[in-house]
Amino acid sequence: MARTRVVWAKKLPDVYGKLDEIDKIVAGHLDATLLELVKLRASVTNGCSFCVDLHTRAALDAGEKQQRLFLVSAWYEAGSVFTDAERAALALTDEITRLGEHGVSDQTYDAAAEHFEDQELAALIAAIAMINLYNRLAVTSHLHPRPR
Repeated sequence: MARTRVVWAKKLPDVYGKLDEIDKIVAGHLDATLLELVKLRASVTNGCSFCVDLHTRAALDAGEKQQRLFLVSAWYEAGSVFTDAERAALALTDEITRLGEHGVSDQTYDAAAEHFEDQELAALIAAIAMINLYNRLAVTSHLHPRPR
């Protein structure tokens, strides 16, 4: 029988609080719907059901359209549903999330840099790194969304 897993945020609330502070700082530099699309994309890629649920709801609350949320998992085939800037951010999300031995390609980085000022790009990179951390913590802890 599998052991019940520790819920990291309950056992280390001071760490959770600091991560939440960082999230708020990062969010202050990015469009809310873009931020939620990026968080949703990484969460889908990482198989984090808790975060998929959380960021889908947050995106809807921020005014995002259902169609775009449905298509985040196949953004690269969604044509003009996403803007060029969003497509660049989603491509960057994919490469950071699936970080291989060669890191993020110059092509993907440069495409994102064309659409975002340096501070926005820094915030975008930080947001992607943060959601990947949250995904790993939630998946490892077996956090699941509550049925509604």
